[in-house]
Amino acid sequence: MPFGVCVLAVARGSDYLLIDVSNSYAKIAFASKQRVSAPVKIATGELSSSVVAAFLRRGHVRKVVVSSVVPKKNSVISKAAHNKAKVLWLDWRMNLGVAIDYPKPQSIGADRLANASAVAELYGYPAIVVDFGTAVTFDVVSERRAYVGGVIAPGLEAMTSFLYQRTALLPRLSLKEPHLAVGKSTVEAMRSGAVFGYRGLVREILARIRTEHFSRKKVVVVATGSYARLIAGQLPEVVMIHPHLTLEGLRIVGNLN
Repeated sequence: MPFGVCVLAVARGSDYLLIDVSNSYAKIAFASKQRVSAPVKIATGELSSSVVAAFLRRGHVRKVVVSSVVPKKNSVISKAAHNKAKVLWLDWRMNLGVAIDYPKPQSIGADRLANASAVAELYGYPAIVVDFGTAVTFDVVSERRAYVGGVIAPGLEAMTSFLYQRTALLPRLSLKEPHLAVGKSTVEAMRSGAVFGYRGLVREILARIRTEHFSRKKVVVVATGSYARLIAGQLPEVVMIHPHLTLEGLRIVGNLN
């Protein structure tokens, strides 16, 4: 579907334009107060004022809700929205629907706060969100509905790209489920190490979070992000995969503010 047609198809009846800017990609979606439409995903480097303005022309929304971890792209959004829509920059000072129990709340990424808001509202608490992005983040919401911290680990794609860039003989890798643990080729061996090894990393971190915070409590574990289905789909600890949880958090914060 052409870009313009795609934007037009999801613009009608929208209250918000949601923008989630991560280090690798930006997701843009229209939303009503009740639901998020299918997002458009573009490389963060391609996010420009003209792209945002194209959405705003078709959507006629009054509010743009943004989570951004790339400060240099903030002016792009502000310029496009000038005199057209109010921009709500998600941060810790807003009503997020969750309290914050964290020493330096200003240091928490906006996307992580959006995930905490979404998981508490949609799935309950206590909860852990595992977000498979450029980095993989684990964010914890306590039984008191408070964000209490998390874990940051290298992202799956970053790890495999590092191997390709820093070794002379290892190829670039496409990520999918391995057939066997023991590979019969370099690509199969790399794929096995990436997927099974990464799955082990996630299980170990989840186990330690449970031991520290929820040893005697039931906790909801929700996965989101680009590789959530590949990695978390085979993990019994994960009860739900929600590919666009961050955007749901932006919608919820838009409603609360």
